[in-house]
Amino acid sequence: MPSVEQISRQIVAREGGFVNDPDDPGGATNHGVTIGTMRALGMDLNGDGRIDVADVRALTRAQAEQVFVDHYFRKPRLAELPDAVQASAFDMYVNAGTNAVKILQRLVSAMGFSCADDGVIGPMTVAAARDAAAAAPLHLGDAYGIARRNYYYALADQRPASRKYARTKAGGKGGWITRAEEFIAPRYRLTEAEHRQRTAAWA
Repeated sequence: MPSVEQISRQIVAREGGFVNDPDDPGGATNHGVTIGTMRALGMDLNGDGRIDVADVRALTRAQAEQVFVDHYFRKPRLAELPDAVQASAFDMYVNAGTNAVKILQRLVSAMGFSCADDGVIGPMTVAAARDAAAAAPLHLGDAYGIARRNYYYALADQRPASRKYARTKAGGKGGWITRAEEFIAPRYRLTEAEHRQRTAAWA
């Protein structure tokens, strides 16, 4: 398994640079770090006494990588999860917060290893996830990736403004879906035809 620092670099590469998309609830973002996160962490990079879009633009890749390691991996205790889901959960935590943990909690509960779906990694969640990994060592990572993909599709079902993140203008797989499928074995990835069928009801 790659180190957390290597995974963080990969996440930053996937996130890209500065964007300020009005359809993105996170607002101005650079290297995947939102203005809300920077405000919460007090990241006044230009020292002008306020944290605004100028600070987001000034964020470096290295700073973003450190934010992810410290606040999206270590702080929520993702290191205590089984190796099979750590990288995918870390990647998802960056763009979906505690939903990344809730999806895992619901998955392992459905497998018979009960824990609350509260988005918090505590002793019960760690034990349930480890038991699930021991019971299905070759499948937990794929099952989590599929559940993650389903989450993104469902989110786009409910919020039309988010559909552009799940489906390209040409109808192919959008960034959310390709990102989730990076952590799924090729045999479980949707074909383009299956993706188009899944999104056919969208305007």
